[in-house]
Amino acid sequence: MPHDTDASYKLLFSAPEVVHDLVLGFIPDDWLHSLDYTTLEKIPGSYVTDDLRDRADDVVWRVKADGEWVYLYLLIEFQSTADPWMAVRMMTYLGLLYQDLIRRGDVLPGRRLPPVLPIVLYNGQGNWRAATDIADLIPKAPGLVAKHLPKLEYLLIDENRYTDADLAELKNLVAAIIRVEHPENEQALLQLIDLLNEWLEGKPELKRTFAIWIRAVLLRQSKHTLALPKVRDLKELKMTLAERFDQWAQQHEQRGKQEGRQEGEALLLQRLLTRRFGALPADCVARIRSASSAQLERWSDRVLDAKTLAEVFEHA
Repeated sequence: MPHDTDASYKLLFSAPEVVHDLVLGFIPDDWLHSLDYTTLEKIPGSYVTDDLRDRADDVVWRVKADGEWVYLYLLIEFQSTADPWMAVRMMTYLGLLYQDLIRRGDVLPGRRLPPVLPIVLYNGQGNWRAATDIADLIPKAPGLVAKHLPKLEYLLIDENRYTDADLAELKNLVAAIIRVEHPENEQALLQLIDLLNEWLEGKPELKRTFAIWIRAVLLRQSKHTLALPKVRDLKELKMTLAERFDQWAQQHEQRGKQEGRQEGEALLLQRLLTRRFGALPADCVARIRSASSAQLERWSDRVLDAKTLAEVFEHA
Protein backbone atom coordinates (compact mmCIF):
# COMPACT_ATOMS: atom_id res chain seq x y z
CA MET A 1 0.00 0.00 0.00
CA PRO A 2 1.32 3.49 -0.79
CA HIS A 3 3.08 5.23 2.09
CA ASP A 4 0.64 8.18 2.16
CA THR A 5 -2.29 5.81 2.78
CA ASP A 6 -0.26 3.97 5.45
CA ALA A 7 0.44 7.27 7.15
CA SER A 8 -3.19 8.36 7.01
CA TYR A 9 -4.28 5.21 8.88
CA LYS A 10 -1.58 5.76 11.49
CA LEU A 11 -2.77 9.35 11.88
CA LEU A 12 -6.36 8.15 12.28
CA PHE A 13 -5.54 5.62 15.00
CA SER A 14 -3.32 8.15 16.71
CA ALA A 15 -6.51 9.88 17.88
CA PRO A 16 -7.62 8.77 21.38
CA GLU A 17 -11.29 9.03 20.36
CA VAL A 18 -10.77 6.39 17.67
CA VAL A 19 -8.89 4.03 20.02
CA HIS A 20 -11.62 4.47 22.64
CA ASP A 21 -14.31 3.49 20.10
CA LEU A 22 -12.23 0.56 18.89
CA VAL A 23 -12.06 -0.91 22.41
CA LEU A 24 -15.67 -0.26 23.40
CA GLY A 25 -17.18 -1.22 20.05
CA PHE A 26 -15.02 -4.12 18.87
CA ILE A 27 -13.25 -5.71 21.84
CA PRO A 28 -15.70 -7.79 23.92
CA ASP A 29 -14.23 -7.43 27.41
CA ASP A 30 -16.02 -5.85 30.39
CA TRP A 31 -12.78 -5.19 32.28
CA LEU A 32 -11.26 -3.28 29.37
CA HIS A 33 -14.51 -1.36 28.96
CA SER A 34 -14.37 -0.30 32.62
CA LEU A 35 -10.99 1.44 32.34
CA ASP A 36 -10.62 5.22 32.37
CA TYR A 37 -9.85 6.17 28.78
CA THR A 38 -9.10 9.75 29.69
CA THR A 39 -5.73 8.29 30.74
CA LEU A 40 -4.96 7.05 27.21
CA GLU A 41 -1.41 7.86 26.23
CA LYS A 42 0.25 7.18 22.87
CA ILE A 43 3.67 5.52 22.92
CA PRO A 44 6.36 6.27 20.32
CA GLY A 45 6.93 3.31 18.01
CA SER A 46 10.40 4.21 16.76
CA TYR A 47 11.88 1.15 18.45
CA VAL A 48 10.69 -1.07 15.60
CA THR A 49 13.07 0.51 13.09
CA ASP A 50 16.19 -0.73 14.89
CA ASP A 51 15.65 -4.41 14.14
CA LEU A 52 12.84 -4.63 11.61
CA ARG A 53 11.27 -2.55 8.87
CA ASP A 54 10.10 1.03 9.21
CA ARG A 55 6.41 0.39 9.78
CA ALA A 56 3.73 3.03 9.49
CA ASP A 57 0.91 0.59 10.12
CA ASP A 58 1.22 -0.01 13.88
CA VAL A 59 0.31 2.17 16.84
CA VAL A 60 0.93 1.59 20.55
CA TRP A 61 -1.24 3.06 23.32
CA ARG A 62 -1.38 2.60 27.06
CA VAL A 63 -4.19 3.14 29.55
CA LYS A 64 -4.23 3.17 33.36
CA ALA A 65 -5.73 0.21 35.23
CA ASP A 66 -5.68 0.40 39.04
CA GLY A 67 -2.78 2.82 38.87
CA GLU A 68 -0.67 0.70 36.52
CA TRP A 69 -0.31 0.71 32.74
CA VAL A 70 -1.94 -1.70 30.32
CA TYR A 71 -0.71 -1.53 26.73
CA LEU A 72 -2.68 -1.87 23.50
CA TYR A 73 -0.50 -2.83 20.55
CA LEU A 74 -2.53 -2.14 17.39
CA LEU A 75 -1.27 -3.38 14.03
CA ILE A 76 -3.31 -2.43 10.96
CA GLU A 77 -3.00 -5.07 8.24
CA PHE A 78 -3.84 -4.07 4.66
CA GLN A 79 -2.72 -7.16 2.76
CA SER A 80 -5.19 -8.62 0.28
CA THR A 81 -4.64 -12.04 1.85
CA ALA A 82 -3.98 -13.05 5.42
CA ASP A 83 -0.33 -13.29 6.47
CA PRO A 84 0.14 -16.91 7.64
CA TRP A 85 3.03 -15.81 9.88
CA MET A 86 1.28 -12.92 11.62
CA ALA A 87 1.52 -14.72 14.98
CA VAL A 88 5.32 -14.81 14.62
CA ARG A 89 5.43 -11.15 13.66
CA MET A 90 3.33 -10.14 16.64
CA MET A 91 5.49 -12.11 19.08
CA THR A 92 8.57 -10.39 17.63
CA TYR A 93 6.99 -6.93 17.79
CA LEU A 94 5.92 -7.43 21.41
CA GLY A 95 9.44 -8.55 22.29
CA LEU A 96 10.79 -5.34 20.78
CA LEU A 97 8.21 -3.31 22.68
CA TYR A 98 9.23 -4.92 25.98
CA GLN A 99 12.91 -4.33 25.21
CA ASP A 100 12.16 -0.67 24.61
CA LEU A 101 10.13 -0.36 27.81
CA ILE A 102 12.99 -1.93 29.79
CA ARG A 103 15.52 0.39 28.13
CA ARG A 104 13.40 3.44 28.96
CA GLY A 105 12.61 2.28 32.50
CA ASP A 106 8.86 2.06 31.84
CA VAL A 107 8.37 -1.27 33.62
CA LEU A 108 6.05 -1.87 36.58
CA PRO A 109 7.28 -1.89 40.21
CA GLY A 110 9.12 -5.04 41.20
CA ARG A 111 10.70 -5.42 37.73
CA ARG A 112 7.44 -6.62 36.24
CA LEU A 113 6.45 -6.11 32.62
CA PRO A 114 3.10 -4.50 31.84
CA PRO A 115 0.37 -6.58 30.17
CA VAL A 116 -0.01 -5.97 26.43
CA LEU A 117 -3.04 -6.76 24.28
CA PRO A 118 -1.84 -7.37 20.69
CA ILE A 119 -4.54 -6.42 18.16
CA VAL A 120 -4.59 -6.99 14.40
CA LEU A 121 -7.11 -4.86 12.52
CA TYR A 122 -7.55 -6.47 9.11
CA ASN A 123 -9.26 -4.69 6.22
CA GLY A 124 -8.02 -6.73 3.28
CA GLN A 125 -10.07 -8.78 0.83
CA GLY A 126 -11.50 -12.09 2.04
CA ASN A 127 -11.79 -13.41 5.58
CA TRP A 128 -8.67 -13.85 7.70
CA ARG A 129 -7.71 -17.53 7.86
CA ALA A 130 -4.24 -17.43 9.43
CA ALA A 131 -3.48 -18.77 12.90
CA THR A 132 -3.98 -16.20 15.66
CA ASP A 133 -1.85 -18.13 18.19
CA ILE A 134 1.79 -18.98 17.54
CA ALA A 135 1.20 -22.29 19.38
CA ASP A 136 -0.99 -23.40 16.46
CA LEU A 137 2.00 -23.07 14.11
CA ILE A 138 4.18 -25.48 16.11
CA PRO A 139 3.62 -29.25 16.15
CA LYS A 140 2.84 -30.82 19.53
CA ALA A 141 5.84 -32.32 21.26
CA PRO A 142 6.08 -34.72 24.20
CA GLY A 143 7.72 -34.34 27.58
CA LEU A 144 9.85 -31.38 28.52
CA VAL A 145 9.71 -29.80 25.05
CA ALA A 146 5.93 -29.41 25.31
CA LYS A 147 6.34 -27.41 28.51
CA HIS A 148 8.57 -24.85 26.85
CA LEU A 149 6.80 -24.23 23.56
CA PRO A 150 5.80 -20.57 23.11
CA LYS A 151 2.21 -19.40 23.27
CA LEU A 152 0.99 -15.94 22.30
CA GLU A 153 -2.39 -15.14 20.78
CA TYR A 154 -3.33 -11.84 19.19
CA LEU A 155 -6.83 -10.41 19.01
CA LEU A 156 -8.09 -10.32 15.43
CA ILE A 157 -10.61 -7.70 14.30
CA ASP A 158 -11.61 -8.75 10.79
CA GLU A 159 -13.63 -5.99 9.10
CA ASN A 160 -15.09 -8.51 6.65
CA ARG A 161 -17.12 -10.13 9.43
CA TYR A 162 -19.29 -7.05 9.99
CA THR A 163 -22.29 -6.18 7.83
CA ASP A 164 -23.19 -2.61 6.98
CA ALA A 165 -26.51 -3.08 8.80
CA ASP A 166 -24.70 -4.12 12.01
CA LEU A 167 -22.28 -1.20 11.80
CA ALA A 168 -24.99 1.36 11.01
CA GLU A 169 -26.57 0.71 14.42
CA LEU A 170 -23.41 1.85 16.23
CA LYS A 171 -22.53 5.45 17.01
CA ASN A 172 -18.89 4.51 16.80
CA LEU A 173 -15.99 6.03 14.87
CA VAL A 174 -14.40 2.68 14.00
CA ALA A 175 -17.74 1.38 12.71
CA ALA A 176 -17.88 4.47 10.48
CA ILE A 177 -14.30 3.81 9.33
CA ILE A 178 -15.22 0.29 8.20
CA ARG A 179 -18.33 1.58 6.41
CA VAL A 180 -16.32 4.25 4.60
CA GLU A 181 -13.93 1.56 3.35
CA HIS A 182 -16.85 -0.45 1.94
CA PRO A 183 -19.64 2.02 1.01
CA GLU A 184 -22.76 0.70 -0.73
CA ASN A 185 -22.66 3.56 -3.25
CA GLU A 186 -21.54 7.14 -3.73
CA GLN A 187 -24.58 8.59 -1.93
CA ALA A 188 -23.93 6.35 1.09
CA LEU A 189 -20.36 7.67 1.27
CA LEU A 190 -21.56 11.28 1.27
CA GLN A 191 -24.04 10.45 4.06
CA LEU A 192 -21.27 8.86 6.11
CA ILE A 193 -19.17 12.01 5.74
CA ASP A 194 -22.14 14.05 6.98
CA LEU A 195 -22.49 11.67 9.94
CA LEU A 196 -18.83 11.97 10.87
CA ASN A 197 -19.01 15.74 10.54
CA GLU A 198 -21.91 15.74 13.03
CA TRP A 199 -20.25 13.35 15.50
CA LEU A 200 -16.98 15.32 15.48
CA GLU A 201 -18.55 18.72 16.07
CA GLY A 202 -16.12 20.86 18.05
CA LYS A 203 -13.11 18.71 17.06
CA PRO A 204 -11.73 20.42 13.94
CA GLU A 205 -8.38 18.59 14.00
CA LEU A 206 -10.05 15.19 14.08
CA LYS A 207 -12.36 16.28 11.25
CA ARG A 208 -9.28 17.18 9.25
CA THR A 209 -7.68 13.81 10.07
CA PHE A 210 -10.76 11.94 8.84
CA ALA A 211 -10.86 14.04 5.67
CA ILE A 212 -7.20 13.22 4.93
CA TRP A 213 -7.80 9.53 5.59
CA ILE A 214 -10.98 9.28 3.45
CA ARG A 215 -9.22 11.00 0.56
CA ALA A 216 -6.30 8.55 0.89
CA VAL A 217 -8.68 5.57 0.93
CA LEU A 218 -10.45 6.76 -2.23
CA LEU A 219 -7.13 7.30 -3.99
CA ARG A 220 -5.95 3.82 -2.99
CA GLN A 221 -9.20 2.16 -4.07
CA SER A 222 -9.06 3.91 -7.44
CA LYS A 223 -5.35 2.97 -7.79
CA HIS A 224 -4.61 6.70 -7.94
CA THR A 225 -6.63 7.23 -11.11
CA LEU A 226 -9.02 9.48 -9.20
CA ALA A 227 -8.20 13.20 -9.25
CA LEU A 228 -8.91 14.60 -5.79
CA PRO A 229 -7.34 17.81 -4.48
CA LYS A 230 -6.10 17.99 -0.90
CA VAL A 231 -8.82 19.05 1.52
CA ARG A 232 -8.85 20.68 4.94
CA ASP A 233 -11.99 19.25 6.54
CA LEU A 234 -14.95 16.92 6.03
CA LYS A 235 -17.28 19.61 4.72
CA GLU A 236 -14.82 20.57 1.99
CA LEU A 237 -14.27 16.89 1.18
CA LYS A 238 -18.00 16.28 0.77
CA MET A 239 -18.40 19.29 -1.53
CA THR A 240 -15.44 18.12 -3.64
CA LEU A 241 -16.75 14.55 -3.88
CA ALA A 242 -20.32 15.64 -4.66
CA GLU A 243 -18.98 17.76 -7.52
CA ARG A 244 -16.84 14.87 -8.80
CA PHE A 245 -19.74 12.41 -8.54
CA ASP A 246 -21.96 14.77 -10.57
CA GLN A 247 -19.27 15.09 -13.23
CA TRP A 248 -18.84 11.32 -13.42
CA ALA A 249 -22.61 10.81 -13.67
CA GLN A 250 -22.84 13.32 -16.53
CA GLN A 251 -19.87 11.74 -18.30
CA HIS A 252 -21.40 8.29 -17.88
CA GLU A 253 -24.73 9.51 -19.22
CA GLN A 254 -23.09 11.17 -22.24
CA ARG A 255 -21.00 8.07 -22.89
CA GLY A 256 -24.14 5.92 -22.70
CA LYS A 257 -25.97 8.14 -25.18
CA GLN A 258 -23.00 8.09 -27.56
CA GLU A 259 -22.74 4.30 -27.33
CA GLY A 260 -26.49 4.01 -27.92
CA ARG A 261 -26.32 6.20 -31.03
CA GLN A 262 -23.34 4.28 -32.34
CA GLU A 263 -25.07 0.94 -31.79
CA GLY A 264 -28.10 2.21 -33.69
CA GLU A 265 -25.94 3.37 -36.58
CA ALA A 266 -24.23 -0.03 -36.72
CA LEU A 267 -27.55 -1.92 -36.81
CA LEU A 268 -28.89 0.38 -39.54
CA LEU A 269 -25.77 -0.16 -41.66
CA GLN A 270 -26.05 -3.93 -41.23
CA ARG A 271 -29.67 -3.87 -42.43
CA LEU A 272 -28.82 -1.71 -45.46
CA LEU A 273 -25.89 -3.92 -46.46
CA THR A 274 -27.91 -7.11 -46.01
CA ARG A 275 -30.69 -5.72 -48.18
CA ARG A 276 -28.21 -4.70 -50.88
CA PHE A 277 -25.75 -7.61 -50.86
CA GLY A 278 -27.46 -10.42 -48.97
CA ALA A 279 -26.36 -12.15 -45.76
CA LEU A 280 -23.18 -10.64 -44.33
CA PRO A 281 -20.14 -12.76 -43.39
CA ALA A 282 -19.29 -12.94 -39.68
CA ASP A 283 -16.06 -10.96 -40.04
CA CYS A 284 -17.99 -8.13 -41.71
CA VAL A 285 -20.53 -7.99 -38.87
CA ALA A 286 -17.72 -7.97 -36.30
CA ARG A 287 -16.01 -5.14 -38.17
CA ILE A 288 -19.16 -3.04 -38.14
CA ARG A 289 -19.74 -3.62 -34.42
CA SER A 290 -16.22 -2.49 -33.50
CA ALA A 291 -16.18 0.54 -35.83
CA SER A 292 -16.09 4.17 -34.78
CA SER A 293 -18.90 6.62 -35.56
CA ALA A 294 -16.77 8.20 -38.32
CA GLN A 295 -16.21 4.82 -39.99
CA LEU A 296 -19.90 3.92 -39.80
CA GLU A 297 -20.77 7.23 -41.41
CA ARG A 298 -18.30 6.72 -44.31
CA TRP A 299 -19.53 3.18 -44.96
CA SER A 300 -23.17 4.24 -44.89
CA ASP A 301 -22.46 6.94 -47.51
CA ARG A 302 -21.06 4.24 -49.86
CA VAL A 303 -23.94 1.75 -49.60
CA LEU A 304 -25.96 3.06 -52.56
CA ASP A 305 -23.03 3.60 -54.97
CA ALA A 306 -20.86 0.56 -54.19
CA LYS A 307 -21.14 -2.33 -56.66
CA THR A 308 -19.76 -4.89 -54.23
CA LEU A 309 -19.56 -5.34 -50.45
CA ALA A 310 -15.78 -4.98 -50.64
CA GLU A 311 -16.14 -1.48 -52.15
CA VAL A 312 -18.11 -0.32 -49.10
CA PHE A 313 -15.14 -1.06 -46.86
CA GLU A 314 -12.44 -0.06 -49.32
CA HIS A 315 -9.92 2.40 -47.81
CA ALA A 316 -11.80 2.22 -44.50
